[in-house]
Amino acid sequence: MKKLSVFVLLLISISVAGQPVNRTQLLHENIKTLQVKVDENPICLPVITLNGSEMLQISFDEMSHNIHSYSYSIKHCNADWSLSNLSSTEYIDGFTTGRIDDYALSVNTTFLYTHYRFQLPNNEIKWKLSGNYVVNIFEDNQQDDPIARVCFSVVDPRVQIEAAVRGNTDTELSGRLQQLDFDVLLNDYRVQDAQSEIKVVVRQNNRTDNQVTDIKPSYLAAGKLSYKNNRSLIFEGGNEYHRFDISSIYNYDEGVSAIDFVRPAYHAYLRQDQIIARNPYLTNPDVNGKFVINLQNASDDNTEADYMYVHFYLPVDAPFFDGKIYVGGEWNYNQMDKTSLMRYDSEHAMYYNTVLLKQGGYNYQYWMIPQGETKAQVSPIDGSHWQTRNEYTIYIYHRPWGGRYDKLIGVKIL
Repeated sequence: MKKLSVFVLLLISISVAGQPVNRTQLLHENIKTLQVKVDENPICLPVITLNGSEMLQISFDEMSHNIHSYSYSIKHCNADWSLSNLSSTEYIDGFTTGRIDDYALSVNTTFLYTHYRFQLPNNEIKWKLSGNYVVNIFEDNQQDDPIARVCFSVVDPRVQIEAAVRGNTDTELSGRLQQLDFDVLLNDYRVQDAQSEIKVVVRQNNRTDNQVTDIKPSYLAAGKLSYKNNRSLIFEGGNEYHRFDISSIYNYDEGVSAIDFVRPAYHAYLRQDQIIARNPYLTNPDVNGKFVINLQNASDDNTEADYMYVHFYLPVDAPFFDGKIYVGGEWNYNQMDKTSLMRYDSEHAMYYNTVLLKQGGYNYQYWMIPQGETKAQVSPIDGSHWQTRNEYTIYIYHRPWGGRYDKLIGVKIL
């Protein structure tokens, strides 16, 4: 019994120290292309304003023409994405569950699929409270067995955040890192003890493996919390993302070497990438890992865009024995799992991976996770530069003394 208790405690500690309890992800192999848009913008972060006019559009594909009975449920979360202790009547005006009745079959595609979508808030659901929310999508009322999960945030903007990124850090001189500094202006918002009441979460390019939490203000001033020269806010600069566009089988961009039809499906062969860790920084427009579904000259991208097997290649003389290589990006919701894992082919001296993706434009990056670690590194393959234009998101949560949930009182996207 004592050994079991120790094991349970170990599992709890690993969960707390590792990835968030809830995160946007696919949970069934037959579900693809889960998207969360804000007012139809495919590259916005899933953050909307309490009592605002923004709408979340959530969609996904089920890889058949068989109609399924899908529903969703909504739950409130703490700052760390664990479920809060609030009752549904406290955070939702209306129902916490709903059916997904809006669907359409794919048209003239090699892969048959059905596109499902729904909006939040809607006539039956409105938010009462700010904070983090998780939507579980499930079939046939099987709420304990979701097929997909979506995380988003509702902010009640009560504070102002002023932020900047610089390259000169206190920990290195080689120009690989970036330092994030920011101030939180309270604007008469009442906080009694900022050290204990305020929680801060900082993400780079919406990644969770290297997100920063549990940081305290460097100093407090009248109406201002300052987070400057904090070593916890030093990030690997990384590099601009690679990109490719498969929105047409005829007119593809320089990231694609060829697109061939190998019955019964299309295959997109990407240009072979190279290790550029020692190369100087070059400006390369990107969208920091995001993707956009698009089919050229289509009337409806959602149902006319086809699926293709996309082949990634990274020639390397010998494999990395001190870590694993992944293809990182929002296409896989920044997860490093078997889908994004690069495998090494000793005969051809290269890493490779094949992923089924819907037609559109994609960003990706090569990440390495050293053995025994959970945070990915960009520098071993794609290099790291202080000039890289990353997207930083700062979330400010407040739980006053005696409070029962984490209010989201400010979000800054830099």
